[in-house]
Amino acid sequence: MSTPMPRKMLVRLTLLGSCAGVLASFGVLFFRWCIEITQSQFLPGGQIGNYEALPAWARIILPVAGGLLLGLVLSRLPSRYLEIGVVHILNRIHLPGSKRLPGGNTLVQFLGGIVAIISGHSVDREGPGVHIGAASASLIGRFITTNAEENHTLLACGAAASIAAAFNTPLAGVVFVIEVLQVKYQIIRFFPVIMASVVGAIISREFHGSAPSFAIPVINLGSLLELPFIAAMGFIAGLCAMLFVSLSESILRSTVSWSLTRCYVLAGLCTGILALWTPQIMGISYDTLEAMLHGQVAFTLVLALIFTKLIGTAVCIGLRIPGGLIGPMLVIGGAIGSAAGLIASGLYPAHAGSSSFYAILGMVAMLGASLRAPMTALIALLELTSNPNIILPGMLAVVSANIANLLILGKESAFTTLANALKQQSPPK
Repeated sequence: MSTPMPRKMLVRLTLLGSCAGVLASFGVLFFRWCIEITQSQFLPGGQIGNYEALPAWARIILPVAGGLLLGLVLSRLPSRYLEIGVVHILNRIHLPGSKRLPGGNTLVQFLGGIVAIISGHSVDREGPGVHIGAASASLIGRFITTNAEENHTLLACGAAASIAAAFNTPLAGVVFVIEVLQVKYQIIRFFPVIMASVVGAIISREFHGSAPSFAIPVINLGSLLELPFIAAMGFIAGLCAMLFVSLSESILRSTVSWSLTRCYVLAGLCTGILALWTPQIMGISYDTLEAMLHGQVAFTLVLALIFTKLIGTAVCIGLRIPGGLIGPMLVIGGAIGSAAGLIASGLYPAHAGSSSFYAILGMVAMLGASLRAPMTALIALLELTSNPNIILPGMLAVVSANIANLLILGKESAFTTLANALKQQSPPK
């Protein structure tokens, strides 16, 4: 039987978690503000994410120029500073000894992520946000004496707070640490992680309001007759998730010895060419996701987005663009679900739920399968919709998506797969 934790230690850990939540959430929100304020200055109409309004030539020049700038700058840095993102956190959090994150890597992630996103590469701010949040929380260990276990806890606190602040989903932030970062759950030791996530959500709500990060209409299951169709949709989302993971891994293994400039310019060129067809893939694409959640995207565009967003993001991630993949998984899943909803409404209009209903199910199915984090996806679903009635179809979609992975490909999560690929290859030249 374990001995109870001393009161002083419990109070200390809770305070550490609170401080970590404050630092991580402000770091993540400042990162988001830098991106949005820059986009509002140069995109047409001052509209954030409005890459669709750019002329065709600009859709190619912008990501290529951004890739060239990133390559010329980052290629001059020592390779140890190029370890960034969730993969970096996943590796560091399981190292023995001190877990404090190097400041140089965080600066590369912060500035590199801003350039990558505003120049239109098909990546997100949430992956960099986890790195920035964890690094911000680990700053505490530079000002007060902390042991290795407390440093480990601070990293987990920062990661949880960053997800909570990004999506206004505090519970999903905690489960993300358990499922994705594979931090062992212990009731007492997770008190500071829970506190950090709560603080992160509170600060996010103070700046961006109490509504979820996506405006989701009222949605419900139309009929139990939809369940087989939802299971099929989830299975397809799982196949797409594993296609993304496999393609990203294959590109990474094939190009890991290439120069960064070559990789980043090629990623920009690929993004620009695909954006000639579907400019909605550029940047974070949350404006397009919002439109899909409200049934405002045509069927042909939804189908095109599934292909172009998946290919564009896989190329960017495989070529090591300093951005994240969580947001693109949500967008691709939303497109899969939206397409399924439009098909369902044509097959059985009297019973089918709305395309918005299917879009949100596709989002969580794709996210759960690509990250191998079904509980994180389901809890995010509940927190984003505030609708317990969607949990039943959500569970079916998420389980079907993960079954597609386990039965057919058996891939690990995107982050674990990429981390293993990097470990097995020589560092970039």
